[in-house]
This record gives sequence, structure tokens and C-alpha cells, in this order.
Amino acid sequence: MEIVKNQIDDLNIELTIALKGEDYAEQEKKRLAAYRRNADFKGFRKGMAPVQLVKRIYGDQALYETINGIVSEQLDKFIKDNDLNILGEPLASESQKENTWTDGSDFEFKFDLGLSPKIDLELSKDDKVPCYKITVTEDAKAQMKENLLRQYGQLEEGEAAGEDDYVVVDFVQGETKAEGVYVLVNKVEGPAKDKFLGAKVDDTFEVNVNEAFTNETDRASMLKMKKEDLAKLEPVWNVTVVNVKTFVPASENQDTYDKIFGKDAVKTTEEFDAKVAERLESSYKQESDYRLSQDLRKYLVDKAGVQVPEEFLKRWLFETNKEKYSKEEIDKEFEGFLGDFRWQLVRGYLMRKLELKIEDKDMLEAAKAYASYQYAMYGMGIVPEQFITDAAMNILKDERQIRNIEESVENEKVVAAVKDLITLQSKKISEAKFRELK
Repeated sequence: MEIVKNQIDDLNIELTIALKGEDYAEQEKKRLAAYRRNADFKGFRKGMAPVQLVKRIYGDQALYETINGIVSEQLDKFIKDNDLNILGEPLASESQKENTWTDGSDFEFKFDLGLSPKIDLELSKDDKVPCYKITVTEDAKAQMKENLLRQYGQLEEGEAAGEDDYVVVDFVQGETKAEGVYVLVNKVEGPAKDKFLGAKVDDTFEVNVNEAFTNETDRASMLKMKKEDLAKLEPVWNVTVVNVKTFVPASENQDTYDKIFGKDAVKTTEEFDAKVAERLESSYKQESDYRLSQDLRKYLVDKAGVQVPEEFLKRWLFETNKEKYSKEEIDKEFEGFLGDFRWQLVRGYLMRKLELKIEDKDMLEAAKAYASYQYAMYGMGIVPEQFITDAAMNILKDERQIRNIEESVENEKVVAAVKDLITLQSKKISEAKFRELK
């Protein structure tokens, strides 16, 4: 047996494993003996069939299993003995030639190995990364206040439909009717919008629904029919206005305060303004914290100068995902993958270097935060603690979720540790300028 290492560069190795007949003959013989012991041929007692019969039936399979077993064993041994930190898995080399699978033949296998780069990253107070503090302006507070009042507003009877109003109409075409349909004026497309804008009760007009509502799914739902039935009807419908609903923001009063902030949490306009400012500051802090984590990630990856075997990784991605993605799709998404992959390598290095550990309590807290976020997405901002804990425990039973939570915790731990090691340059910035940052 011969194993030849071809070091193409610092990150790529081509490994050749060559076998002669005597290298695998004994193992092949043992494998055939195992097949014979379990073989059950008609006319022979179990385990007593002639060797040649067993070889004729199972010989190719035994040869294949023997060769692959030896090659896999030698490949793993080479990686372990040479203390190689490989990326992904070894791939059959593109220069691999077809072997002749006959007993006693010589075999040659070539593998490409992509190596993980060596990272050496030292951090000190000389390393500087900007940390932005977004200023809260009166305009921003006024806008949030308006949005909150609109969020808790309601529809009331109106006269002439405005841009943000609903027109309640009956659509009629011959014997086909769709009654009591709510149409949001600003969602109407094309010239038909002018007919809805300013519409009053009992107004009638014709509308080409194909032009006014181009989304087929929405149009079918509005006309209360199946999508496939739309083509059977003419696009022009008669419209009669039944009602006009004007959206009116909530008034500033105790009932509204209670709905937004909870019972008696706010009682005056001044307290309302203060709460709005708090929410803005909290929102801005989340945005600036996220920006800092992204800036730190880029700074660390750039400073580490992480180089990876890109062509090998492309091939590995394709080989492990060929049933899901084409080479063209992988090429298109590769830069994004590469950025994440480089960060994973740096993050893992820093976890080891700074001796950071993930504890069970870290996983539980992160899962609870994720569960709270999910509840909030469904409009459930205040949820009993036990519900949050139960949801978190269920999340931590899902292997895919566990890995996502682990990555999130690793990110937080590394970012927190790095922030203590370097200099964060505090910079005040307006919201508009913050949005312009690249």
C-alpha cells in the first residue's frame, strides 16, 4: 500500500491511496467467509455452501466493501496522524481515474482535502471600532406618537372616501354578486383609483377588476370565488358604494393609554411623551447594538485575514446539496456563505482562545428570549413567565433550533468579550445619518 501526499498549497492537499492485490486479499477473504457463514442456498446447509458459489454471488459486493473499508480507514488515519484540521469532508479528486473492479486488481484513489486556516488574532485597546448612539429628535417622537395612536385607531362612518379610507361596495356582474366587500382606496391600481377616491354612499360606477386589482389571489378573494373561475367572467363589474369607512386614530385619553402601556402606567400627556422617548431609545439601542455586532464581526474577520480553500468549498457545497441546489445557485450565494463561514472560524477561534463556555442556563435564556419574540410577533407582548419557559424547553428539544440557539449564544459571548478587550469609539449620530451607513 502506498499513500502519497501532494501539498498543492497551504489550504489544499491531494492525497493518493494506492492498493495492490496483496493489500486487501486477507480482508476480502474474511469478508467472504462472513458471507458464507450467513448464506442460505437451496441444497446446502446454512454456512456450508461451496466457497466458489459464495464468491460468484457475493464476490463483487465483498470486493467493493473491502476496498472502501480499507480506503476509508487509511484516509481517517492519515488525517489523524498528521493532525489535519479539515473543512467539510474529503472529496474524490477531479483527476480521479476509473478503477477496474476485478478481484486482484490494483486500485488507486485520489482525494482532495480542504484545510482550515490557522488563525492568530491578538486584540488590545489599540483596536478601535465605532459605537453609534442614535439621538432621539422631537420629529421622531412625534412620528412614533402618531403611529401608536393610529395603531389603536378604528374605522368610523365617513362621507367621501380619502386615500386611507375603506369603501364598502357591492360588485355585480349579471347574476353574479359579491356583496359587502371592503376596498382600501390606496390599494386600488390604475385609473380605477380615481373612481374610489371621493366616493360616497349610493355612488355607482364600472370597474375593470383585472386592472384595478392585479393580484389574482386577492381579486378572487374579494369577488368571493375560486381563482380558476376568474377567467370565465368579463373583467368589467358594476360597483355600488354601500358605505364609506374612515380610519380615525385613537384619541389621547386614559383608555388609549391603558391599551398601549397597561393599566394606569401612563396618566398624562407628559408621561405619554416620556414613554414614547423610552421606546425610541430602546429601539435605537437595539439597532445600534446590532450594527456594532456586525461592525465587530467584519473588523475581526478582516484583521484575522482568514483565507479558505474557496474552490474546494464550492465543490463540497455542491456535493452535499446537489439534490437541492445547482452549481449556478451555489455560485450566486457563495459570497454570502463565505462571509458567514469566515466568521464561524474566527468566532470558534475566539471561543477557544478566550476560554468562553456555553452553559445550560445560557441556552435556556436565549431560548426564552426567542420564545418571547415569537409571542410578540403574534401581538402577545405580555405572556406569563411559565408559558415562556415551557415554550423555551420545547425549542430546546429541536436539534435544528438548538444549533441556531448555540450560534446566537456564541455570537453574544464573543461580541461581549471582545467589547471589553478593544476600544469602542462612541459616536452620536442622527437616525437619518445612521440609515445611510454602509
